[in-house]
Amino acid sequence: MSLAPPPWLAHALRAQRGPIPWSAVVRGALSAGPLLCAGVLADRTSLGVVAAIAAMLAGINDRPGSRRASVKRIGMPALAGAAGMALGTYAGDHIGAVALTALLTLVGLVAGGVSAVGPVASGAGTQLLVTSAIGAGMPLPEEGWLRALAYLGGACWLLGLRLALPTPGALAGDFRFDGEREAVAAVYDAVAELLDAVGTERAGDRRVALTAALDHAQDALTGPRLRRYASSSAERRLHAQYAAALPLAEAATALAWAGEAVPERACAGPRRLAVAVRENTHTGPLPAPTRSAPALRALDDALLRAAEAFDRGRGGDLHTRRRTARGVLRSVLGAGGREYGLRVALCFGASVAVAQALHHSRWYGEHAHWYWLPATTVFLVKPDLGPLASRVLCRAAGTVLGALVFAGFALVLPRPEGLVALVAVSGALIPVATRHFAAQTAVVTVLVLALVMVGGEPQASAGRITETLLACAIVLIVGHLPMPGQRGGGVRARLAAAGGAAEAYLTHVLREAEGAVVRGAERRVPPQGGGRVPRRTERPVLRSSLPSVPDARIEGTAVRDARIEGTAVRDARIEGTAADDPRPLRWTLRREAYRALAEARTAIALAAAELPALARHSEGAEEIAAVLERLVDTTTACAVHLDDSGRLTVGDLDRLTELLDELGRLDEGHGLVGLRRSELPLAG
Repeated sequence: MSLAPPPWLAHALRAQRGPIPWSAVVRGALSAGPLLCAGVLADRTSLGVVAAIAAMLAGINDRPGSRRASVKRIGMPALAGAAGMALGTYAGDHIGAVALTALLTLVGLVAGGVSAVGPVASGAGTQLLVTSAIGAGMPLPEEGWLRALAYLGGACWLLGLRLALPTPGALAGDFRFDGEREAVAAVYDAVAELLDAVGTERAGDRRVALTAALDHAQDALTGPRLRRYASSSAERRLHAQYAAALPLAEAATALAWAGEAVPERACAGPRRLAVAVRENTHTGPLPAPTRSAPALRALDDALLRAAEAFDRGRGGDLHTRRRTARGVLRSVLGAGGREYGLRVALCFGASVAVAQALHHSRWYGEHAHWYWLPATTVFLVKPDLGPLASRVLCRAAGTVLGALVFAGFALVLPRPEGLVALVAVSGALIPVATRHFAAQTAVVTVLVLALVMVGGEPQASAGRITETLLACAIVLIVGHLPMPGQRGGGVRARLAAAGGAAEAYLTHVLREAEGAVVRGAERRVPPQGGGRVPRRTERPVLRSSLPSVPDARIEGTAVRDARIEGTAVRDARIEGTAADDPRPLRWTLRREAYRALAEARTAIALAAAELPALARHSEGAEEIAAVLERLVDTTTACAVHLDDSGRLTVGDLDRLTELLDELGRLDEGHGLVGLRRSELPLAG
């Protein structure tokens, strides 16, 4: 008999590990506490409370990464939060309880659908809902626009600290780019670790870690900018170093796919490149690996190109594309967005209705505030933030602990200076507490209770515990109600996107092979002497074994000719490559395929950790994602082999065909991927 806990309980007990982010701790200490102190000293305590709440929520979004990326990660949710504060304030002041409930339910529907777009959109949806509940349920003397302005000012204060303060220990080059520098260096470290693991059981995990490092570096380098291109030499150099890592990652993935151990010196080159990125220096001599296999030759060539890129220091293409408005709208209105929005709307609307009923029945006693119940529901119901059961357990435990700790402090601390100091300490602890939801809940509970007590609310620890338990009950009940349509929409949407990206990548590689065959035939056949140049319809090498490739349909939109989310693949070129070089476009498609697979894996893992009643809706998704990963890995190995020999072998195409057949068998009857088999254009 196994003693392992069920997945939903194991997830609740799991905590993230890593070094203490001291720079974020300093920013947390300088954010909410000083803002509250300034409000108290200026005799505008209520505005200080609002600004401190904004700084607290911005601190939760203050994650490791580049300063440029933090502008979007902190700024966009702050704008949504300011809008929610104004909306909630004016609605709470001017409409009745029933109309207010209906309005906030509609806001929940919109915020939930938008949250399906991605992490930044989810953060914006969360703050929109939380601040609309605070605006309506926390009566303050100020007008709605002034409260929204104070909220935006508090978030901007934290963002300003993020942009202005240097990271401790970041002394190499311009400290403004230390986040980008560390992210790019981590890519080279991940390549080296994957090469170390080739031929072992750790290779799969190392390949996943490489994908995560590439995603993080790409996000760090592609934040919002005033100019279209990098404006400083330091940033252009980082772009070139990132672009040079992509061929290395491709070669390392091909070596991991082959499964044959590589010489130790093959790992030394990427590690030296990582040191050069961190220290902002030249690479020096790089050891060349053995050139006994196509992937090893590709690794050697990539190292040479990387050394040249490091020496030149000119900018390179980041191999990323912006999402179109049509693609964003498809995510919001698709199956995943509809299910997400409906779930959030029902839970948020029910909690607003219950909170107002309790408020008007004086269950709160003399308290004028009723925001806690719906605000708590928001943090519980967001499916991208974690499994429902796990978050309910952690939220309940964290609230009880935080409320009890605050009750003890409230008995001994002087007011208001002691409570202001408690807010500052709690703000400093948030970056560390984000590693576990229960710890984060406990710290936030202490901080918010201290804030509202400074604002004039009496001590309410017992009431907050009861309201949190009510929110947990509402979310558990509503979250398990039958929903219209097919459940598991979030997982289905992520798998469909991963299937479409894999199809686009595979199509491009096979078209490269077709072009290589035609060009090779043209070079071999002389223009005179009775020979003739083969027409494009004559493909003797490929035609006999070409597989059927899924024509991925994501929410009814066919993905053809390497088109993803309705956006044509642009001719992605990097400096120093020929205009007809297909590799830059291939690297772009490979990055999109692996990123989509990583997002699908995350959604599947969260769905699998739900209670059995919800987890069953995503059964079979894990196996399909595994086959898709093997398909993309095999496509990468084929691309490396194509670069080396100029053609794909029958064995390469047979392996692709087997994987496509296996994918079709697994998805039959499930429809999780939404793929339809059809002939490739070049097979006709």
